[in-house]
Order: sequence, then C-alpha cells, then structure tokens
Amino acid sequence: MSFSFKGIDHIQLAAQEGCEDQARVFYGEILGLKEIPKPENLQKRGGCWFQCGNQEIHIGIQEGFVPAKKAHPGLVVENLAELRENLLKHEIIIKEEPPIEGRTRFFVDDPFGNRIEFLEFLK
Repeated sequence: MSFSFKGIDHIQLAAQEGCEDQARVFYGEILGLKEIPKPENLQKRGGCWFQCGNQEIHIGIQEGFVPAKKAHPGLVVENLAELRENLLKHEIIIKEEPPIEGRTRFFVDDPFGNRIEFLEFLK
C-alpha cells in the first residue's frame, strides 16, 4: 500500500441543538480543555470545538440526537486521580469498569449522555 495513517485529528460527539453552553461548562470549565474556533463556514451548524492534546473534540448538533452509550472516546490523562477528584467535586458520576492491565480508567457521561472514558497508563 502506498498510504499510511498518521493518527487521529479529531473525534466528534453529538448533542442536541442549543448544547453549546453546557458543552463549554463540561469540556471547558470542568475538564479544562481550551475551546478553539470553528471555521467560519461551519459556525452556522452550531456546536463547539475543543483542543485535547494534539487532537480535537468536536461537539456537533444532531437532529434526533440519541447519546452514545457504548461507543466512546478514550482520553489519556496525566494525573487521573486529580481529574477524578475534580469530577466528583462537580457531582459528576464516575462509572467503574473492569481494569485493563497497565492502565487505570473510569467512565463518565457528558451532559448529553455520551459515554467518555478517561485513562492513565501506569509507569
């Protein structure tokens, strides 16, 4: 093959119309991700974008939105214990799952019901 994959540029999570303020609180204020501007030609669609390491998380508007309960992004975190404390302080429910060797992890639902995994690789 003459092509090769280089990584993931972004993930998109869906939400209902008018979700932007809640997205900014959860992804921006609680998780501490920096909001980045959407391209002007896409702004009329609604939603908002956030920087997550070298990748982006796009919150997009979906008509007839139903949250993803199984499909999810797995976000690598440095100091997962501190993130857990911050989420609990904001009354975010933490969902434990069976461990995976070499990493610690937990799940939460974003304000729209989408499943999000946070994990940290053990050293």
